[in-house]
Amino acid sequence: MSLTPQYLYNRLIRRSIELRVLYRHAAEQVKEPGLRTVLDEEAQSLDQVIAELQAQLRKHDVLPATRSRVFGAARQRLDDLLVRGIPRSDDAWIRLLARNEQRLLKAFERTMRRMAAGDMNNALHRQLPRLQSIDLDMHSLAKAVGQ
Repeated sequence: MSLTPQYLYNRLIRRSIELRVLYRHAAEQVKEPGLRTVLDEEAQSLDQVIAELQAQLRKHDVLPATRSRVFGAARQRLDDLLVRGIPRSDDAWIRLLARNEQRLLKAFERTMRRMAAGDMNNALHRQLPRLQSIDLDMHSLAKAVGQ
């Protein structure tokens, strides 16, 4: 089955929304004020990615996704329960976010390979450096806490 570019875009938007929610939730949960600031900034970067992907779909007269999947909300609750039980929860949040950021980056790369050349694929390529920057930030933090 061939997936439409619109479906692939909306899937990326939903995954990005889920990760943004996770960043915001983690920012509320961590104890370190500096880490809270970093996580809020990463969520803002995802805001920009999401808005630009949604705008691209609207440009093609397609209704973009505006919320996450039901599964995403359930997974966030489970992650929250698991992290709360860990003594150094700030470190656990960093590791969790780094893994999820890596998954989102890989999903973008897979989608770019699946889509034909054109303005929708170009829009994904424009977002790639922003996602790579977030991924690098999170993996640097994860390395600092000993992942």
